[in-house]
Amino acid sequence: MNELTIFLLCLIFIWKDIYLIKLLYYFMFDKLSISSKTEKILTNSLDEPISVEDANYLINIKGSDLYPLLATADYLRQEIVGNNVTFINNCNINFTNICTVRCGFCAFGKDADDPDAYILDDEAILKKAQGAVDKGAHEFCVMGGVLPDADVEYYEHLLQLLKGEFPNTLIHGFSPTMIKDASVVSGISVAEAFERLKSAGLDTLPGTAAEILTDRSRELICPEKVTTQEWIDIVKTAHEVGISGSATIMYGHVETPEERVEHIDIIRKIQQETHGFTEFIPMTFMHEYSPIFLEGQQNLGATGTEDLKLYAVARLMLKDLIPNIQVSWVKMGFRFAQVSLTAGANDLGGTLGGDELSEASGAPDGVEASIDTLSNMVKDLGRNPIERNSKYTEFYPIESKSSDVKIVSK
Repeated sequence: MNELTIFLLCLIFIWKDIYLIKLLYYFMFDKLSISSKTEKILTNSLDEPISVEDANYLINIKGSDLYPLLATADYLRQEIVGNNVTFINNCNINFTNICTVRCGFCAFGKDADDPDAYILDDEAILKKAQGAVDKGAHEFCVMGGVLPDADVEYYEHLLQLLKGEFPNTLIHGFSPTMIKDASVVSGISVAEAFERLKSAGLDTLPGTAAEILTDRSRELICPEKVTTQEWIDIVKTAHEVGISGSATIMYGHVETPEERVEHIDIIRKIQQETHGFTEFIPMTFMHEYSPIFLEGQQNLGATGTEDLKLYAVARLMLKDLIPNIQVSWVKMGFRFAQVSLTAGANDLGGTLGGDELSEASGAPDGVEASIDTLSNMVKDLGRNPIERNSKYTEFYPIESKSSDVKIVSK
């Protein structure tokens, strides 16, 4: 590093002036000998979100152009959310594995007459929830298969059961497909279903069932689920009712890189309209036990560089529109999840307390993490581990386990 570069770095730390930053980028790009097109896109991304056209270009780059992409995404992450890495102490409650929808990527769902099929009764649900609360959980993630006759009343019962015993624990529950099917069984609109579930205790909606939001790929991996437009309409309805939630993408199966960008752009457009997404969660496809892999219909999933490029491109497309980008350690393993935090991401998800869906798919590092494990991953990067709630509205310093110490944002 020459004296001029050191001088520029010092000025940036003091003033953080965008023009000085661009000047430093000029020197960095020159030394790395990256393409002029990559340089132009990355420099412009410091001012405004990148276009779909530019995202399609970046998501396909290779070689030395990759490093400046990751560095730019990480710089934007720091500017937007700082050096805190958040995660939640939570518990997955997978209340059933019986599912009428057969997806090519899923190793979890069972037929009702399968010997391994189950539905948790109230006692089992409360026992699992109590164990999580005893460990400091702030959230129950209530998810399962799509039961054949599940109506809105059934989901209301689950919510009331948990809220009755644990009124201060937020519930992140169900999926757009489950909501749609339940509303049909109950003979009401999706909006009415959300209103009732909100009254029963639903706090936030998982962005599951999105998978990849292009009908071409959905027809290949989940033809029985909601269509792309149906997913969009259901999520927007939830936001209109006042139920915020996550946005997800599952990638590395049959989709193209351009379809990944198309998916992120759909999420971006929804957020510009509703501002209802709290986080964006890329989930790399775990192929090993999936039907489409066992049948030879797809490859070995995304590569490591594809993972990193997706996080980086998502940060450049979403910027502060969706400030929180989450890495899924249960899908990637602890080590690569930590690496992904250097590509634009700022959240580690949750402790989970188990995840039967990921476990059935071959989760590389298990399905439960301790606070210490997640904290150490963050500290090793030189960042600050912070516990949060589902909505990113309350934050709990790791150093204090006292229930009366709470930092509330805004």
